[in-house]
Amino acid sequence: MDLLKRVEIALDTIRPYLETDGGNVSIEEITPENIVRLRLLGSCGSCPMSIMTLKAGIEQAIKRAVPEITAVEAVNLTDMDDPAAVLPERLQ
Repeated sequence: MDLLKRVEIALDTIRPYLETDGGNVSIEEITPENIVRLRLLGSCGSCPMSIMTLKAGIEQAIKRAVPEITAVEAVNLTDMDDPAAVLPERLQ
């Protein structure tokens, strides 16, 4: 099974949790250095907690399932101080 498919399967294990808050994630690319670059979608793209979601949830799920992956990055992380950042209703 190729690397992309294995990463997709790993993401499928965490997607239900992201979807609960109106979010999701898509793979932008896997670099030659085995870095997964993701786009956070829906509320994940505008949530100030997105860095926590990325590091504590998404990255851990991917690295546990696909140990060849060296890092996980988001191409559109929202800074916690960004005035456009919005918490999902469940966390407000």
